[in-house]
Amino acid sequence: MRNHCTDQTAINRRHFFRSGAAGIGVAALANLMRSTGYASPSSAAPSRNEGLHFAPRAKRVIYLCQSGGPAQHDLFDYKPLLNEQHGKELPDSVRGEQRLTGMSANQSSLPLAGSQFKFAQHGQSGAWLSELLPHHREIVDDVCFIKSMYTEAINHDPAITFFQTGSQIAGRPSLGAWLSYGLGSENKDLPSFIVLVSANQGGQPLYSRLWGSGFLDSRHQGIQFRGGADPVLYLSNPPGVSANRRRAQLDVIGKLNQHQFGQELDPEIESRIAQYEMAYRMQTSVPDAANFSDEPESTFAAYGEDARQPGTFAANCLLARRLAERDVRFIQVYHQGWDQHSNLPKQIAEQAKETDQASAALVKDLKQRGLLDDTLVIWGGEFGRTPYSQGTLKPNNYGRDHHPRCFTTWMAGGGVKSGITYGATDEFGYNNVENPVHVHDFNATLLHLMGIDHERLNFKYQGRRFRLTDVHGSVVEDILA
Repeated sequence: MRNHCTDQTAINRRHFFRSGAAGIGVAALANLMRSTGYASPSSAAPSRNEGLHFAPRAKRVIYLCQSGGPAQHDLFDYKPLLNEQHGKELPDSVRGEQRLTGMSANQSSLPLAGSQFKFAQHGQSGAWLSELLPHHREIVDDVCFIKSMYTEAINHDPAITFFQTGSQIAGRPSLGAWLSYGLGSENKDLPSFIVLVSANQGGQPLYSRLWGSGFLDSRHQGIQFRGGADPVLYLSNPPGVSANRRRAQLDVIGKLNQHQFGQELDPEIESRIAQYEMAYRMQTSVPDAANFSDEPESTFAAYGEDARQPGTFAANCLLARRLAERDVRFIQVYHQGWDQHSNLPKQIAEQAKETDQASAALVKDLKQRGLLDDTLVIWGGEFGRTPYSQGTLKPNNYGRDHHPRCFTTWMAGGGVKSGITYGATDEFGYNNVENPVHVHDFNATLLHLMGIDHERLNFKYQGRRFRLTDVHGSVVEDILA
């Protein structure tokens, strides 16, 4: 892997010598374009797999991000005592000094809210699941449940930013951008980092900076695909512009950019050239990937009828599988709407119905196609929910506040042990009591599975070396297959 920490000093040196090096720069760029294919729609983008720190267990990632914080007590983390103590006050000894959000800090009481949904064990692993997740029962022996996740962030925006970028403060490169920067691309015709967002979900807002490149080169940012006939805005040729005319236009723009690079030696100009050429190739590759007409009826039976509707979570899961087949490195699927401060029983049932079948179908589909072994699938939100009710506890109705101290995430495939539950929480589901896993540990493990040492993938910016895990994080060795 190249020495990432020298990029900024190198470009400053180039600027210093640019008057004497312009000719060399133009020649070098021309050679680069010939070798990587930026000047030709039929050539390939380079891969940096030769720089892996060790043998990867996964080649690609599909991250099913459940924005809003799914309530683990109602989905994965079965707590009989919590149900028995329903309506009683959360013991002070359990809460300790844990801070609360402004939404429940002023409550006169914190009444425990047992889940009203039935739980049962499933599979050879005996994993506990809520009745809200009937399709998950079919994949429990392929999944590693991590029930002891925790984070410092207690509000949505900093919490999801923390998971996606390793910092609660906006502006850092996203996880997918780091992987693109460190590993390059395996597909010359599609971006290495693609983002899919469920349509019309409402809930907490999602910002493009969550899949941005931060201070890394802009070519590493995530490209958002939208539901419908035109997944990428402005990708198609406008009326009256033929493919040949577009090709000729790009050739002229490429020459102008080469000239500008010779004058300025700005690496973003190279990125601009690469992005124009990628967009040209995507005019063919994107419609092919997004066209489900070649899928048999059995596919829609597996993923659910929603998979026929572009932009739904089910359709995005199916599209994620098709992108994985085409060796896209990192596929981020966002689904909003899990922020249930009130009326939780009704709302979480709706969310589970929208996501359960397609999530399980994706794992099964990848497995039967021989892709699960080298595809890491992740399901989880930015934090969990409280075991007590926010606001008044009503019959068959309650809400749960944000809870960063413990929550559940699951992983499947890609070198992770299958059919295990890792970590545990106390009898109320309020504190971790076994094998806590921090966000930085989680991201360090993800990078490890992709063949990257999280401490060695860094970038020098404003005088400091940055990395996804900042100065923290340890690989969770116990969950590695």
